[in-house]
This record gives sequence, C-alpha cells and structure tokens, in this order.
Amino acid sequence: QGRLVESGGGLVQPGGSLRLSCTASGSVFGFNTMGWYRQAPGKGRDEVARMSIKPEFGKTNYADSVKGRFTVSLDNAKNTMYLEMNSLKPEDTAVYYCHGVSSTFEGNDYDHWGQGTPVTVSS
Repeated sequence: QGRLVESGGGLVQPGGSLRLSCTASGSVFGFNTMGWYRQAPGKGRDEVARMSIKPEFGKTNYADSVKGRFTVSLDNAKNTMYLEMNSLKPEDTAVYYCHGVSSTFEGNDYDHWGQGTPVTVSS
C-alpha cells in the first residue's frame, strides 16, 4: 500500500469544481487513515481533509476553510481516495498532496506521501 499517486489537478475558474484522485499501490486497508494536504506558494503544508480507515472506517474531518465545499471519499475496490472540491476560491490554489498513515511492525506511525498535483483557481 506504500505508493500513492495523485491525479486530477488543473486550472479552474472561481466557483468551479474539481475532483482529485489518489490511488494506492496496494489495499487502502493497509492504512490507518488517509487524507489530503495542500501547500500554497510560500506557505507551509496544511491538512485539508482526512478519513479514518482503521479501527473505525469512514470518520471524516475537514479544515474549517473547506467545510461544506470539499468532500473526501474512498473507493476501497479501486484502492482510491477522492477529494471532491466545489465552489473553489482563488485561495484554494495550491499543490495538493495525498497522505496515508500506516503502522510499522513496532507499532509506530509511518507516513506515505504522493508526489502532489497542482490546483489553480483563477479567472
């Protein structure tokens, strides 16, 4: 489950929508949680959305700035997580990263990152 590959970024006008995809190389049930981060130019990387997988499946959390506009979902049959982004604003412009947390044999957390996909919201 270690490799994560994002797709779906691009240029969209304010008020528009995009759907990002993150496909894992193995089963998503190898992760404890999966989520999305973003990094705007000149800023740090911030968490946008997260979904729990183990032990409780499907619990979601969102950053206040995206609540009501973004939705994270998981298709375990396709080993793919999605981020549906609606009512996009220029301040949503960033590189979006897929993130997963798994457990090592010793029980420690291990972070997995995708390569990032850029999203630009501009007219």
